[in-house]
Amino acid sequence: MTTAIAPQLATGHIGLNVSDLDRSVEFYRRALGFEQIAVGGDDRRWAFLGADGKLVVTLWEQSDGAFSTETPGLHHLSFQVDTIDQVRVVESVLRELAVNFAHDGVVAHGEGVASGGIFFTDPDGIRLEVYAPSGAESAPAPSGTAPTCGFF
Repeated sequence: MTTAIAPQLATGHIGLNVSDLDRSVEFYRRALGFEQIAVGGDDRRWAFLGADGKLVVTLWEQSDGAFSTETPGLHHLSFQVDTIDQVRVVESVLRELAVNFAHDGVVAHGEGVASGGIFFTDPDGIRLEVYAPSGAESAPAPSGTAPTCGFF
């Protein structure tokens, strides 16, 4: 029996269901700096958001209510930046937008771990993270040795 050798895979774009497309586009543009690449639809509205012309997030206006952590599906969506200082810049913008944070400021991904970031929700309650791979060594780890990004 022959086994196929899988190619190296990379995440393409992430599609999110939202309840109000205009509100979500504004949030992702202001909070995370995405540019609107395309938008369309009359009865079925959608928007493509990205950076430097590269698609990162697609928004689909086809949901009611708020994000549920009670059903299988997306746990959270994470965005990586290069430094903790960049995380703090995003945090500052989010605070101006009165976003709900899961923790107060930058937290480490676990006790003694260098990576860390901020954890918050979008207008539909979708859980989001912005993190850096290092620089959070002295930040608190809310879940102890368990991954912080798993328990918020």
